[in-house]
Amino acid sequence: MDRQKKPTGLPTALNQLGDPYPKLYFYRRIVQAKLFIDQHFAENIELFSIADEACYSKFHFIRKFKEIYRKTPHQYLISVRIENAMKLLASGIPVTAVCDAVGFEELSSFSRSFKRIIGINPSDYLLKQQILKKQITDSPLTVIPHCFAYQYGWLEK
Repeated sequence: MDRQKKPTGLPTALNQLGDPYPKLYFYRRIVQAKLFIDQHFAENIELFSIADEACYSKFHFIRKFKEIYRKTPHQYLISVRIENAMKLLASGIPVTAVCDAVGFEELSSFSRSFKRIIGINPSDYLLKQQILKKQITDSPLTVIPHCFAYQYGWLEK
């Protein structure tokens, strides 16, 4: 007997697993939440507001976010704050002002997180950046790779 498949009445846009939404739709929601973190990192944002941005429950959102980015939303938020803190410290802004500007509530938690991720204290990082800037202005050829300087004739051949 040769049976024909009966139409099930489901939309034709179903993916192979039978889900009503393609995986891309769910991925976009997680990316939208990541972009929300990127834009509002300096604010006191809570996990509920980030999960609401993705239209997920809190726990499901954490699982999906970690599945895609290999970090929990909180770990990602801290890393975004530290990256922005590095930029501000490199521009010469004091550590306490940077701590407030990137959204940390306490200087101790900022310093601890910064040291854990970067490997040195924020004040040491600021000092190193100031020394590097002074070195660049005093003798710029010391920070330019030798092969590059030689190629452009900035060193004696």
